Amino acid sequence: SGWFRRLLHKPRPSSVESSLKSSQSASSSPSSSSSAKSSSTSTGMNLATSSIPLSLVSAPDISASDSPRWDKSYDVCICHSEGDVELVEELVSYLEGQPESFRCFLQLRDAVAGSAVVTELCDAVQNSHCWVMLITPGFLQDPWCKYQMHQALAEAPMANGRTIPVLKDVDRKDYPRELRNIYYIYMVLKEKSFRQIRDTVMRYLQELCQSSTKRME
Repeated sequence: SGWFRRLLHKPRPSSVESSLKSSQSASSSPSSSSSAKSSSTSTGMNLATSSIPLSLVSAPDISASDSPRWDKSYDVCICHSEGDVELVEELVSYLEGQPESFRCFLQLRDAVAGSAVVTELCDAVQNSHCWVMLITPGFLQDPWCKYQMHQALAEAPMANGRTIPVLKDVDRKDYPRELRNIYYIYMVLKEKSFRQIRDTVMRYLQELCQSSTKRME
């Protein structure tokens, strides 16, 4: 009778313990573990590979044969005073030496001999995508620079990235009032400013290509 009473009072395994054991046995089975690994691996692969074409789509090829970049003769027109020719030649050399081979209009090099100054300045603005205004003390005193600046503003009054003011050796309070609604690049380190100009032109041309593609779609 004693062994029968001990058998009746023997504790039964709780439902929590039984469920824990069953879950452990399920997770340790080869089929379930392999399927879990394969699902997590496939998800990671999809995320990794899906990010690659997105980056390519977001950066259109501005040098493609059908790019609207070729609708104009120049990518950049640089407006400057005669006293800043050396700096401008460095900037032009930098831009034209980039992998994109930006086409720059340099007045002393590209203006047609015998043409009127007014005609050349207007044609340079109309046939260029972007206009770099190198605002120096000489720029502020040069009436032709101001004329070209006004032509650029008349061509793109909404300042959608085409006009790129660059301040050098000019106090911020002397920044032309006509350009107050446009952010400018303040040139302290020449290399950094050249890179900012390049990035600004590149961004505009990419946006131009994207908007052109959307219109075609």
